[in-house]
Amino acid sequence: MLIPCFACESRFRPDEYFRACHDYNRGKDLVAWTCPRCGNQDELRVLPGELGFGYPRRGRFDVSDRVRVPGLRRQRQDLRLDISLDKEVWRVPTRARQLVGAR
Repeated sequence: MLIPCFACESRFRPDEYFRACHDYNRGKDLVAWTCPRCGNQDELRVLPGELGFGYPRRGRFDVSDRVRVPGLRRQRQDLRLDISLDKEVWRVPTRARQLVGAR
């Protein structure tokens, strides 16, 4: 199973792909991913058995493309998202966001 980068069309094994996930936005339920080859940054939604790619639209994230990843599972935690496939687990932390007006 290989997962594509939509910008450069490189394909990655799940371990390399999910290790490149670096920020989980729990409020929007989005994961930030940076391609290890071309540096393209994407936001995606991890869904049971698939990855959802799309764009913010009218305050929501509309999934327009889906990549099937059979056996993919997710578990939301307070400060991270756990992504699992087979016996592997990748933890994507929530980046601390500064509150508006906070000093």
